[in-house]
Amino acid sequence: MQEYLLLFASAVVVNNFVLTRFLGLCIFFGVSKNVNAAVGMGMAVTAVMTLSSMCSWVVYDLVLVPLNLTFLKLVVLVLLIASFVQLLEMIIRKYVPALYKMWGIYLLLIATNCVILGVPLINIESSYSFALSTVNALGAGVGFALALVLMASLREKLRLADVPKSLEGLGIAFILAGCLSLAFFGFSGMINI
Repeated sequence: MQEYLLLFASAVVVNNFVLTRFLGLCIFFGVSKNVNAAVGMGMAVTAVMTLSSMCSWVVYDLVLVPLNLTFLKLVVLVLLIASFVQLLEMIIRKYVPALYKMWGIYLLLIATNCVILGVPLINIESSYSFALSTVNALGAGVGFALALVLMASLREKLRLADVPKSLEGLGIAFILAGCLSLAFFGFSGMINI
């Protein structure tokens, strides 16, 4: 149980894909203007990441490896992820149209996001079991959601601040992301997984 907790904590804080590995920045900067949108997108990314990691482990270890077709892993992972994102888009559009409008194009960008593809690839390269792959993907998704919510809350507070004209918009967002990243790098010596 300790191994699972360490892997989860490591994926959330120490190896945070956005703030320590700098992956998935397009969604990070695009959706982090509003806390509600950030929470919703964080949940969507976590769900897609976890489900695609679980399915990719099953397909890779139970189909591709026994048939000696491991060279197809990238194609298979892209197809799995695109399928999950398309399914999520249809569900969100039908049942939560306000959230669908809030996310805009960023919902479709989940399919091409390097974080969503990176987690299953890291799981495969690390030879994680099904349970470890699931925990790592869930932790990575929670870490992504945490980064989004932190950034969105800071950007909402900045609307009330006196920011110089030259730094308004993405300028100050990059400075905030750098400060958050430095804070998360402070955790790097705590857990080694």
